[in-house]
Amino acid sequence: MAGRGVLGGAGDRYAGPLPGADEAMRAALELAVEVAGVGTFDWDLGSGELSFDDRLLALFGYDKESFEGRAGLLECLAHPADRDRVAELYRRAIAECGEYELEHRVVLPDGVTRWVASRGRAICDGTGRAVRLLGAFYETTARREGEAQVARAMDAIGTAFFALGADWCFSYVNREAERLLGRGREELIGANVWELFPAAVGSAFEDNYRRALATGQEVAFDAYYPSPLNSWYEVRAVPGPEGLAVYFSDISGRREAQDMAERAVQRAALLSDVSEALSAVTNRDLAARRLAQRLVPTLADWCVVALVEDEGVPARRRLRAAGSWHAEPGRRALVERYVRAHLAAADDDGLVRVVDRGEARFLAAGAMKELRRASRPGPHLDLLEQLAPSSVLVLPLAGPEAAVGMLALCNGEARGTFSASDVAAARDVAARAGLVLDRARLYRRQREVAQGLQRSLLSPPPERDDFEVEVRYSPAAEAIQVGGDWYDAFSQADGGLVLVIGDVMGHDLQAAAAMGQVRTLVRGLGAVGTDGPAEILAKVDRVMGTLCLDTTATAVVARVVPALPEGAAMLCWSNAGHPPPMLLRADGTVVTLDDEAVGPLLGVEPTAERSQRHVHLGPSDVVVFYTDGLVERRGQSIEVGLEEMARALSGLAGRSLEELCDGLLGQLLPEVPEDDVALVVVRSHPVPLARPGQAAAS
Repeated sequence: MAGRGVLGGAGDRYAGPLPGADEAMRAALELAVEVAGVGTFDWDLGSGELSFDDRLLALFGYDKESFEGRAGLLECLAHPADRDRVAELYRRAIAECGEYELEHRVVLPDGVTRWVASRGRAICDGTGRAVRLLGAFYETTARREGEAQVARAMDAIGTAFFALGADWCFSYVNREAERLLGRGREELIGANVWELFPAAVGSAFEDNYRRALATGQEVAFDAYYPSPLNSWYEVRAVPGPEGLAVYFSDISGRREAQDMAERAVQRAALLSDVSEALSAVTNRDLAARRLAQRLVPTLADWCVVALVEDEGVPARRRLRAAGSWHAEPGRRALVERYVRAHLAAADDDGLVRVVDRGEARFLAAGAMKELRRASRPGPHLDLLEQLAPSSVLVLPLAGPEAAVGMLALCNGEARGTFSASDVAAARDVAARAGLVLDRARLYRRQREVAQGLQRSLLSPPPERDDFEVEVRYSPAAEAIQVGGDWYDAFSQADGGLVLVIGDVMGHDLQAAAAMGQVRTLVRGLGAVGTDGPAEILAKVDRVMGTLCLDTTATAVVARVVPALPEGAAMLCWSNAGHPPPMLLRADGTVVTLDDEAVGPLLGVEPTAERSQRHVHLGPSDVVVFYTDGLVERRGQSIEVGLEEMARALSGLAGRSLEELCDGLLGQLLPEVPEDDVALVVVRSHPVPLARPGQAAAS
C-alpha cells in the first residue's frame, strides 16, 4: 500500500508480504524469524510504500484493520520521548546508506509500554542512493524488566556498585555509587573511569583493577582517594567476561576511628617513652635533646626546646636553645641555626613573660604568614622561610614553682595542622618534661654545691724527689648523686709518704660531708708521728666510736719509704674492706695486693684489731689505689672487673703516671659512669741513698 513513508506522517499502512522474494528463501526466513519472535518491515523510499508482517503488527498491538490509516511509522514504532533519537538513526542510515541498531520504548494502543530492540539496513541502488529501508524488531521488555529489578535491588543494597566494560567505561552505576562518587548516572555511564577520576591513575585502584582483569581473580583492598572525594574505601573488584564489577564502601569513619585509636596508643607509648628517656636524666641539656628527638616525627615535623637560664642578675632571665630536631636529617642544622638566630634577635624578656604566664600559643594554619607579620626582619626570618612551618604549637615547660622553658612543635604544609589529640598529647608531654627539667635544675645546683665541697677536701699530693704521685677524681653520671669517694697523699715527719683511698657509704650531700669527717680524721691522725697503716686505721676506728659518727667507710691506708741504698722502696698497707690495690711492675707484670685478712669497714668495730702487709718496690714500679666505681658494674662480678683492670694496667706499662691514670679511666669507665671514682697512683724513683732519718716501714 502507498504511504508517506517513515518520516512523512500520514498514509503508512500494511501492504502484505515482501514482493519479489524467492519463495523457498522466504519460507526459511519466515520460519527463523517466527521462532525468534522477530517482526519486520520494508519501506520503499521511492514510492513510500510500507509493509509490516503479522508478527510486527502483533508486537506493536495492531491487526491489519486497526493498523490501516495510522498517521506514520514513528507514531507506531517509538515512544514519544524516544522518537527524535529513533528518527535521527533512520535519517543517518538512509543518508549514509548504512545500518542502525537501537533499543527503545513503544506505546501499544492500550497504553502499555514495551521495550523493543531494532536493527535495520538501507538498501542502495547502483548510484549509492538508498532506495529501501529494511528493519527487524524483537521484544526486550522481559530482559529490561529483569534488569530493572536487578537495578532496583542494587539500588536497595547499602554497598555501592558499578560495572566497567573492557574499555574502562562505566556501564552501570547504582544509587549508592552515585552518592559516594558525587556524580549522577547520566555523567558516569559511558565515561572512562581514568578520565573521570584521574587521581586513580597509578594508585592502588588502577593497580588492583588491572591485576583483577589480568589474572581473572577477585581482589580486595583498602585505598584512599584524594580531593574531591577525600575518603577511604574498602573495595572488592570481581572480573567477568564483559569487564569488571566493583563493590565498594566508604570506610572513612572506620579508618578515622582506627586512626584515633592508633594515635591514642602512639601517644600513650610516646608519653611512656618520654618518661623513660627522661626519668634517669639530671642534665638539663641532655634531657632537652632527648625530649626533642622523642617528639619528632610522632607529634611534629620538627621541634625546639628552649630553657630559661639565670644570668646572676636580679630579675633577669633569658631563654637558651637546648635541644632541637627535624624529621629530615638534612634540615636539622637549619633548625639549629634558626633557633640561635631567633633567640638572639627576639625580646627574651617578652618570651620569658609568655612562658611564665603559662600561655600556650597555637597557630593552626597559615603560621608562616602570622610569624612573618610578628617578626622583625633579620637572618632568623630568612631561615624560618626555608623551614616554612604551616602549623605551630608552643607550650610552656612548667615546674612546680616557675616555668623552666618552652616547647615549640612545628608542622609543614604536607602534614597539616595539629589534631586535638596531638595537642592533648603535647600538653601531657610538656607537663611531664617540665617537672623533669625543673628537677634537673635543682639537682644541678645541689650537685655543684656537693662537688664544690668534695673537691675542696681533695688536696693535691705532695711533690717529692723519691716518689711521683698522680691523683684523679671522676664524678658519676648526672643520674647518680655525689658520693663519698676520696683520696689523700701526705708526708710524715720521718719522710714516709702516706697514701689513702676511701669510700663513705652513700651518694648524697650527707655522704660527702661524712667523707670530709673521715678523711680529716685519717689525715690528722696519720700526719702526727710515724704510725704505720694499721695503727692509723685503728685510731680512726676509736675516734669514730668516741665521736659517735654514724657512718661507715671502706679504706686502704699505705705507707711507702725508701728502704735500700740501691733505690728500692718498701710499701706497707692495711685494708678496711676496700678493693685491693694493684702493683704494676716495670716489666708489665701486674700483682693484686690482696690480703686474706682484710679488716672490717671503718665505723663498724671501734676496737677492731688491724693488720698490715708489706712488699718491696723496685725502681719505676707503680702502685694503683682506686675506689670500687672503677671495677664494679651492674650485672658483673667484681672479679671480672679486677681482671679487666689488670689487663688494662699491663698495657699501660712504661707510660707516664698522667697517661696511665687517663688510660685507666678511659678504658674501664662506661660512657655513662654509674659511680664516682677516686684514683691515687704512686711510682718509686731510684735515689742514690736513703735520706737520713728515713725509717723502714713499720
